[in-house]
Amino acid sequence: MSLLESVDDFRGLYGLSEAELKKLCAELRKNIIDVTLENGGHLSSSLGTVELTVALLRVFNPDVDKIIFDVGHQSYSYKLLTKRRGRFETLRRKGGIAGFPRMDESPYDFFTTGHSGTSISAAMGYAKARDLRREEHEVVAVIGDGALLNGVSFEALNCLASLKSKVIIILNDNKMSINPRVGGMASHLAKLAVNPTYKKLKDYIKSQCTNMKNGENINSSLSRIKMKLKSLLLPTNVFEELNISYWGPFNGHNLTEMEDVFRLARHYDESLLIHVMTEKGKGCPQTEAYPSFFHGIGPKTKIDAASHASSGCGESWSGVMAEVLCELAHEDPRVTVCTAAMKDGTKQENFAKAYPQRFCDTGIAEEHMLIYAAGLAAAGMRPVVCIYSTFLQRAADQVMHDICLPKLPVLLGIDRAGLVGEDGETHHGILDVAWLRAIPEMTVAAPRDAVDLEFFVREWKKRSLPMAVRYPRGKAVKAIAAPGRERRPAPWGRLEVISGGEEICLIGIGSTVELMLKSADEIEKISGRRPTVADLRFIKPLDYEGLDALLTTHKVIVTAEENTLTGGAGEAVASYINAKGYAVRAAAAGVPDHFISHATRAQQWEECGLTVENIVRLCLTK
Repeated sequence: MSLLESVDDFRGLYGLSEAELKKLCAELRKNIIDVTLENGGHLSSSLGTVELTVALLRVFNPDVDKIIFDVGHQSYSYKLLTKRRGRFETLRRKGGIAGFPRMDESPYDFFTTGHSGTSISAAMGYAKARDLRREEHEVVAVIGDGALLNGVSFEALNCLASLKSKVIIILNDNKMSINPRVGGMASHLAKLAVNPTYKKLKDYIKSQCTNMKNGENINSSLSRIKMKLKSLLLPTNVFEELNISYWGPFNGHNLTEMEDVFRLARHYDESLLIHVMTEKGKGCPQTEAYPSFFHGIGPKTKIDAASHASSGCGESWSGVMAEVLCELAHEDPRVTVCTAAMKDGTKQENFAKAYPQRFCDTGIAEEHMLIYAAGLAAAGMRPVVCIYSTFLQRAADQVMHDICLPKLPVLLGIDRAGLVGEDGETHHGILDVAWLRAIPEMTVAAPRDAVDLEFFVREWKKRSLPMAVRYPRGKAVKAIAAPGRERRPAPWGRLEVISGGEEICLIGIGSTVELMLKSADEIEKISGRRPTVADLRFIKPLDYEGLDALLTTHKVIVTAEENTLTGGAGEAVASYINAKGYAVRAAAAGVPDHFISHATRAQQWEECGLTVENIVRLCLTK
C-alpha cells in the first residue's frame, strides 16, 4: 500500500514525519502526472502547489475552516486529499470529477471557480458571514500571482481593510499565469521576492514563532514584528499601503517553513497576505522545463511531448487566425493585436516576435484590454483582440460602451467559440452570440472554413466597423465548397447556398456546416429527396434577402449552431419567420438551457443534439 493510500485524506496528514511528508508529496505528484497525462488538464500549475496544499491541510481544517482556490488550476492535490482520491482517475471525464473546484462536487470546495480573480472577494464574503454569525473559523484565499493582476482582485484588496473581517490571503507566486506574467505589478512582486528587507522580516517572524513564550499574547509579538517591518522598509509595498499586513516571501516548497507561518497567521487578528514562492511544474524535469506547454494539455499527452512540439501555428482555427493577422500586419502598419494572458492559447507567438511594438499582452485584465483596444481604434489604429469566448464575457460592458457605442473599428477574434470539452461549464463559449446580438452596431460572423475566416478579417479592415468573428476549438477546415465549384467567398453580408435541394433547408452556422452537409446526405438516403444546405455566415445582421429566397421555396427550415438556443441565431431566424408570416416549419439544434458538464466535445455535441440523427429527426418528424 502506498503512503497516499494509507493517509487517505487530510486527517491522515497530522502524524507524519518529515521524511514521510516528502514521500507523500512525491506520490501526490506521480498521481497527478499519471492522471493528467491520460485525461488532460492543468499539470504544471498543480505540480507547483503540492507542498503548499499539504501545509495548508496540516494547519487549516477544511471541516471547519474555509479554503478557497482561485481558478482551480492549482487544486488537484487538494482534491486528492479531500476525499476524492478514489475518483481522481475520472478527472475531467464525463460523469467524473471536474478540473476545477465545484461546490456541487464536494463540501470541501467552498466556491465554484473557473475564471481568475474571484477568490479574495469570495473569501471576504465568507469572512463577513462568519463574523455576523459569531462563528470562529479561518477563511483562506489561495491566489496565483497571475490572477492577482486581475482587476477584480485589486478591487477586493482595496476593500479588505475597511471590511474589518479577517481574511488570510496566500499569494502563490510562480512568476507566471499561463505565460510569464506581465506589467508593473509583476515587477513589484519580483522586487519583493528578492528584497533583503523582506528576507530579514521572514527570519524575524520565524524566530518570534520559535522563541515565543507559552501564554504570551501573539498580537503583542506580531505588533513588534510590524514595528520592525516599518523601521526596516525602504521600498514601497503596495499591500502595506492598502493596510494589509504582508509576510514573506517564503519558500513554497518548504513544508516546515510554511506550516510555521500558517500557524502564526491563525492567531493573528487582522487580514494579511502571505507571499510564497513556488516553481511551476515542480518535481518533474519536463514540466519544469516547459511550464507553459504543460499548463493545460489534452488527453493522451506524452511526457516528452513538449520537446517535440512544433513552434508553428499548425492547422488549428487559432493558428489560421494568427497567420492571417501576420499577413495583414505586414500590409498595414495600423494593425495591432491584443490578448489577455493567452499569447500561446491564441497562437500569437509569431505575431509578437515579428511585431513586438504592435502586440500587447495585458495579463488577466480583459476589461482593460478592450478599452485599450478602443483607445487604439479611436487614435486611428486597427486593433484585433484575440480572446476566448468565455473570457470575453468578463468585458461585456466594454464591448457595448467603449467599442460599439462610438462605432470604433475593433475586431474581436473570438476563440474557443462553442463547446470546449473537458474544461467544462466555466469555459464553454456558448453565450457570446446571445449577448453580442443585443448590442447595436455590432457585426457577428462565423466562418465555416479558413477561406471565410480570412475574408471576414480582411473585409473588416476595409469597412472599419465593430465586428466579432467567432471560431471554434480544434482543427480548421481549409475549404468547404459546393460540389464542382471553386471555393470563393460569398459577398459581404450574404448567406451562401452550398448545395441546392427541395422542401427541406438545412442552415449551418460556422462549425455546424459540415454537420448539415452530412445530415443532407442521410436525409437523401432515407427520403430520396436532397435538402438544400446553406451557410448563414452572418449572424448579425442577418441576410434577410437570402432568407426570403429560402423561406419562399422550402417547407422546413432547420438551423444548427454551437451556441445557446436561447438568444441564438436559430431563434433570430425563427423570429423573422414569425414576423413575416411564412408558412414554414422551423426547428433548431443547439445548446439547451442548462450548463453542459465536462466531457469530450463529441459527447457534448451528442448531448446537445448536434448529431446527424437528431437533424434527420427534426427534418422528418412532423
